[in-house]
Amino acid sequence: MNLFNKKEQIKGIIEALLFVAEKPVSIKMLKGLLNISETNLKEAIHELIEDYKSRKSGIIIIKIEDSYQMVTNPEYAEWVKVFQKMHTNNKLSEQALETLAIIAYRQPITKAEIEKIRGVNSDYAIKSLMEKKLIKIVGKKEIPGRPFLYGTTKEFLKLFGISSLDELPGLFDFQKINAV
Repeated sequence: MNLFNKKEQIKGIIEALLFVAEKPVSIKMLKGLLNISETNLKEAIHELIEDYKSRKSGIIIIKIEDSYQMVTNPEYAEWVKVFQKMHTNNKLSEQALETLAIIAYRQPITKAEIEKIRGVNSDYAIKSLMEKKLIKIVGKKEIPGRPFLYGTTKEFLKLFGISSLDELPGLFDFQKINAV
């Protein structure tokens, strides 16, 4: 492999690592992984930064202290806001919210048990909640037919800003709200 190909390969590896990293990646970590000199590493990163700038990419690489991270190009911030707004407008229907509340308070629970409480078919609500990753299958009930048991996910906790199910309001909390 000639020097040019090796340099391009190193740039590709750095780019892939920065892309998948959730946090800034330090020079020290990259140097250890790639087993190259700090000078060559910084040169490759600088070239990547310039590559992104020269083609007005939607992604740029920024330096944060002794680390680097891929971020969205601020030049396209308005487009990102529009996209995020469209994405978050994907609100839960009343039926899905009702189903989610039943699952949150009664989990693990089967579809038949949910439908008994709601009095209507819950296929669509359950499918919608699964797609949004707010609920998941947590097992199978030990009865004939072994129906799936549903429970909430970490995404559910994040969405409602709670760290555990213990933080869900209880019946007493609802009575206080209704009394106001």
